[in-house]
Amino acid sequence: MYQPAHGKFVVADPDALLAELCAVVPGTLVTAGPVGMRTTILPMLFDPADGEHGMLRGHLARGNPHWREVAEDGSTEAIAIFNGPDAYVSPAWYEEKRRTGKVVPTWNYTTIVVHGRLTLRHDPDWLVPHVRRLVERHESGRIDPWSLDDAPPDYVASQAKAIVGLELRIERIDAKRKLTQNRSREDFRRRHRGAAEGSPREQAVADEMRRETPPT
Repeated sequence: MYQPAHGKFVVADPDALLAELCAVVPGTLVTAGPVGMRTTILPMLFDPADGEHGMLRGHLARGNPHWREVAEDGSTEAIAIFNGPDAYVSPAWYEEKRRTGKVVPTWNYTTIVVHGRLTLRHDPDWLVPHVRRLVERHESGRIDPWSLDDAPPDYVASQAKAIVGLELRIERIDAKRKLTQNRSREDFRRRHRGAAEGSPREQAVADEMRRETPPT
């Protein structure tokens, strides 16, 4: 992933950002196969302690042809993309517009791209616990959380036969937070104020900007 030479968008702790995004947004899994590029959106679990760089785990519907293009020997290369809040940036927010007019539109965003190799998992003893962990992660905190145990065991077993598990052994993580850190302190302040008063999407970006150190 492109990083400008000034280095102001680089994430100091990519593992922490991956854990944060993976917990709240699905990933976009991308592979290249005999018919070209394949993409699937799916929730994933990140285990930072499994391997040198960690592991991502997810599952696909068995009817999805994507998994059939994944080699059983674990050699298939893949990327998984997780996107955080993003929004358009108008030049009208910048103090520089008033001073010189030398500004252009851009976009603020947080994103992470995980590179690795895929392994398929067909065993129900892997699939059912995996789905249980996904359910528990997303149901926790709900007033009336649903549990996998709320479904009949034979139904759960039949549903497990309809999915294919996968593990992405991480080889590299590229992470980027582009949140106006490359502008002046005044431009940063104005952009933050504009986002905070904008749409819910822009307000989410403003929340991300609060976590950044304003430019000096």
